[in-house]
Amino acid sequence: MPYEPPTPPAELPTDIVNSLNGYAPDQLQQVARYAEELAEHKAREARLEEQSDDDEVEDRPNDLPDDVPSKATITIKEINDNRYYYWQWREGEKIKSKYKSPVNPDE
Repeated sequence: MPYEPPTPPAELPTDIVNSLNGYAPDQLQQVARYAEELAEHKAREARLEEQSDDDEVEDRPNDLPDDVPSKATITIKEINDNRYYYWQWREGEKIKSKYKSPVNPDE
């Protein structure tokens, strides 16, 4: 019984199949390892991209200014018996704040 070579996937372009058929076994093993690593890398990048897009859409409030990171939270500060909302976030060891609005809009 003669040994038959594997049938390439129909989705694989003919020029790639023809090119691979000309390679030596050790080259094919190197191509296989590289292709597997490349596929894992691209899949991981796609997941991270999708995850960061989802985080931006879900976590970023509509009224968050462009210069305030999405990790910022709203805090209330009292100044001269008046209360104000501030965006607040950490940058390294420092806590940064940016004015948002008064707690009572009539103030």
